[in-house]
Amino acid sequence: MGTGSREQEFGQPGAMGGSQGPRYRQQELPLRILVPTQFVGAIIGKEGLTIKNITKQTQSKVDIHRKENAGATEKSITIHSSNEGCSQACRMILEIMEKEANDTKIVEEVPLKILAHNNLVGRLIGKEGRNLKKIEQDTGTKITISSLQDLTIYNHERTITVRGGVEECCNAEVEIMKKLREAHENDVASLNQQTNMMPGLNLNALGIFSSGMSALPPAPGLRGSLSGPANYSPLLGPPSVLGGLYGVPHSGALSLQQATAEQEVVYLFIPTPAVGALIGKKGQHIKELAHYAGASIKIAAPDNPDDPERMVIITGPPEAQYKAQGRIYGKLKEENFFTAKEEVKLGAHIKVPSSAAGRVIGKGGKTVNELQNLTSAEVIVPRDQTPDENDEVFVKIIGHFFASQAAQRKIREIVQQVKQQERKHQQTVPTPSQPSK
Repeated sequence: MGTGSREQEFGQPGAMGGSQGPRYRQQELPLRILVPTQFVGAIIGKEGLTIKNITKQTQSKVDIHRKENAGATEKSITIHSSNEGCSQACRMILEIMEKEANDTKIVEEVPLKILAHNNLVGRLIGKEGRNLKKIEQDTGTKITISSLQDLTIYNHERTITVRGGVEECCNAEVEIMKKLREAHENDVASLNQQTNMMPGLNLNALGIFSSGMSALPPAPGLRGSLSGPANYSPLLGPPSVLGGLYGVPHSGALSLQQATAEQEVVYLFIPTPAVGALIGKKGQHIKELAHYAGASIKIAAPDNPDDPERMVIITGPPEAQYKAQGRIYGKLKEENFFTAKEEVKLGAHIKVPSSAAGRVIGKGGKTVNELQNLTSAEVIVPRDQTPDENDEVFVKIIGHFFASQAAQRKIREIVQQVKQQERKHQQTVPTPSQPSK
């Protein structure tokens, strides 16, 4: 997926760093817009002079994804720059399109269309749509957002359409991107925190965050083959290139690391009203989710029709667990089962050998208290449990996504330590055929 086959890229050294200094950090959110295909030629200009002028004036790097989605009526443009540089480049592109529309009379209006990862859109809209209404009122624009039904497991972006004059649309762009960047920065901070807490997981392969962002650099050798030009960031690239964005194969197939990893079972509890949203129409969403995560996902039948929660049984290796649980948390947030300011906290049960339960608790509850302080999750090992047929008991974990994941990993580390000690002990204990003297 080299440069020639995917897109045209125009930029200034100052946009990427160098003698004029960096204009944006790698984890900043770029501005992505959709433009009618018939206007792409005018935006580029003869021999690329128009777009080169835009990049020079705004100190930006502009990727025009011209050859993606052959035959599509719209093409995406990604603008990397400072916040002001992005807005200035957007204004210049809108002015070019408006002039072209007036000269050719092809279309009556050219709305501004901003692309945003679905994980960010809920926070842009705000509780009961308040954020969006305020932007409309302050800028004199009409703003609509594409339906959730347009999303697929491979396309996580929604289209924010802004209608009004060029000036009004540009003012709205500033306010919209301010909200999106704020949400994105919060997600980046959370992910960086999680990287420190969970060094054992390959976070590059997880696509549950806005823009498929990663706290870690891409693996050497993958950049050119997966994400376009050599200086193209998989963190900020177009979502149609799934490998570049999420670091996972197009097929959603298990990696070798996943296939050989130990299978884990997690029992996640979600609000009963959310079951339909998780399953999706004709089971489509849960099938796509299982395929994407590389996990088995089943929803248990309710013990009682009035139960406020339903149990989701997730089976798969650690990375599959992380991806599946992360998307479920995200889905509940997207579908407004929790308010904009309310953190999604779910209960999860994992089974541990009864011989390890005491180690999870620790002397006088010391270990479980330390575990709760470290992860911010509530961890409960119910006493007086009767072990099941596999001599296992439940540990209950309640918390937001990162807290729950960290607690799950730490508990499984304790279990592994106990198992290793038991194996060593068995090796040193004499067998009945060789009695000790």
